[in-house]
Amino acid sequence: MTETTTPDYLSLLSSTERDFLVRNNGDQVKVDSLRGKKFGLYFSASWCRRCHRFNPYLVEVYNEVASKGDFEVVFVSADKDEEPFNGYFSKMPWLAVPFSDSETRYQLDVLFKVSEIPYLVIIGENGKILGDHGVETIQKYGVEGYPFTAERRRELDEAAKEEQSLRSILVSPFRDFVISPDGNMVPVSELEGKTVGLYFSASSHQSCVEFTPKLVEVYEKLKAKGESFEIVLIPLDNVEESFEQDFKNMPWFSFPFEDNSWGNVFPFSESLDLPTLVVIGPDGKILHAKVANAIEEHGVLAYPFTPEKFKELLEIEKAKEEAQTLESLLVLGDLNFVIGKDGAKVPVSELVGKNIILHHSTHGCRSCRGFLPKLIKTYHDIKAKDHSFEVIFISSDRNQASFDEFFSSMPWLALPFREERKKNLVKKFKNQGTHPAIAIGLSGRTVSKKLRQFIAYFGPDAYPFTEEKFKHLDEQLEEMAKQWPEKVKHNLHAEHELLLTRRDSYNCDGCRETGYAWSYLCKNCDFDLHPNCALKNDEETDSDPTDKREFV
Repeated sequence: MTETTTPDYLSLLSSTERDFLVRNNGDQVKVDSLRGKKFGLYFSASWCRRCHRFNPYLVEVYNEVASKGDFEVVFVSADKDEEPFNGYFSKMPWLAVPFSDSETRYQLDVLFKVSEIPYLVIIGENGKILGDHGVETIQKYGVEGYPFTAERRRELDEAAKEEQSLRSILVSPFRDFVISPDGNMVPVSELEGKTVGLYFSASSHQSCVEFTPKLVEVYEKLKAKGESFEIVLIPLDNVEESFEQDFKNMPWFSFPFEDNSWGNVFPFSESLDLPTLVVIGPDGKILHAKVANAIEEHGVLAYPFTPEKFKELLEIEKAKEEAQTLESLLVLGDLNFVIGKDGAKVPVSELVGKNIILHHSTHGCRSCRGFLPKLIKTYHDIKAKDHSFEVIFISSDRNQASFDEFFSSMPWLALPFREERKKNLVKKFKNQGTHPAIAIGLSGRTVSKKLRQFIAYFGPDAYPFTEEKFKHLDEQLEEMAKQWPEKVKHNLHAEHELLLTRRDSYNCDGCRETGYAWSYLCKNCDFDLHPNCALKNDEETDSDPTDKREFV
């Protein structure tokens, strides 16, 4: 948080009717007693599971640090009812803004732009903010992180990077073990010297449900061969019962569900697109941060997940791409056809030698419905000039009725609903959760996986599908963006700057229409504005985004 003028944070903790804070026994402590001390503003709530997991760590650190007399914590509650506030606060040894002063609590929440809890911001003796990552610093370094400033965090992170080991990744100041499915505590030291996979997963996430059995198969094959390989589950479930139900069917270890220190390994995963498997080598260094796709594609052959192995796998994939044909994409055993409007089977062999669009789409997707009219017009325009062209609908609809209804509005062919071939295509093009339009050239090889943006801007002029054509169109899109600023601030999303970003397709949070190719994006908040919306001055949007009397 940056301020042009530094607020007097001590004065913000009081009000015209109150110059004190409270302890859980009802004692009143003057706000002015914090003057000359470092103190943390702890935004938390009784209903927050992550807060309950973090509190014991903060209590342990507080008891040791506060005894020196120069550090205090002030609880700023996001509770709406006093009874849960009192029960929650009764377990805290520090101060709090009284529950009755909802105005002060609200103003602090707005001032510090609290977007998630638990959140701990540190104020120095001089009244200036020292750091706003207190939660992460305490989880990772405990008392060693004191005074929990940004500088201290960077210093410790640099040292940890140089001395990275399995222990520095998996051990926290409050735990040096993982647990087995039968509940036993296994020291992290027993995993040292092994190749270890950190498996980020959630039992409620469908892609994790589908991937876990494949990972179990690879794990058991490697163990049967005597390989020195282990997996540690990083559970991202919100409900403990779901975690327990899921974990009991896994043959590996896990972080305890209530242990929030798994946040310490997030920097090593680069991304939390689930499922994520981060592999640590026997020397404690990261071998690869995204191994799930390799296991999906190659299974046990991806082991031992070294750079050399991934280079070898890349060569295998390139060879497959070179040898790809339309039939290798769309034929699986006896499933050697697509269907027309009347349900008639059209042999894939009749489509060989044509330009093909594999149109992944679903009725429930707003951007898919927005793109459909443009694709239909483009389809008819191209068909009028060249019959060596076809579109094949690949559905992600949930049931046959939705598929039938959506397909009835399309003038082209389709892969039959709910087939193994659809799963294979999703796996091949790695488009789980997205709906791309993929261009297949005359040879049957993939020419572009980002056809939506080309069709949206150039329509039938995106045809025929060749690498040279798409390179030229891509250059035109890049030239288009040179007239726009790289970053903008907009009152529809005043919290962060929006960065000009290349996107295949998105839903604009301004005009609510589908956008393509370029977006002004806040990646943290998944907020998109079409360039036209981001760059125009719309007086109708000049409402105050903070004018909502709600806590986090």
